Amino acid sequence: MAEEQGGTLKPVAPARVAAELKRLSDGRASGEFDRDEYEHRFSRMISELRDRRIAGSRAEILAALTPLKDAGTVDLRDWDRLVRQLGLT
Repeated sequence: MAEEQGGTLKPVAPARVAAELKRLSDGRASGEFDRDEYEHRFSRMISELRDRRIAGSRAEILAALTPLKDAGTVDLRDWDRLVRQLGLT
């Protein structure tokens, strides 16, 4: 996620955040990532999002993420953790 654009980091689109969260959740559910690997990747994603920021308003970001929670794709605990650590609550 952390691609540099002329010395500054370009904000991440909300849809990209949702896609990355879905990829991590799917990997955990399929067994691709064990608990420790999932935790490492999840924490790294949050750190990179803090560094780069997410483009859009709080409402736009939550509109992209909430369907993952509502569909059960993302564990409620992980969704809460993500939005809390990114200051979206």
